[in-house]
Amino acid sequence: MKEILYFYLSGNSQCSKADRIIRNVVERFPEFREVKIKKIEKDLQKDIACMFDFTTVPCFFVNGIKIFEGNVSIEKVSEAFKLALISDKQNEN
Repeated sequence: MKEILYFYLSGNSQCSKADRIIRNVVERFPEFREVKIKKIEKDLQKDIACMFDFTTVPCFFVNGIKIFEGNVSIEKVSEAFKLALISDKQNEN
């Protein structure tokens, strides 16, 4: 399954920026619409968050691998989407 785990905190400025970037890249690259974003609120879903190694939000994981955490950019978010698409195609083979 094409999925990005996105750990965030409500009210965090970098997470708000990540949300805007996600909308932007999905609009610019229609193939990214195939990728599901599973948002996990770090403080409200501690039982899930504690299973992953990160300290800063936003933090994106694809297939259990941390793609980035902290300062967000279009490049970092796009890379996460690309990796999710690639990993799904590898799983099909």
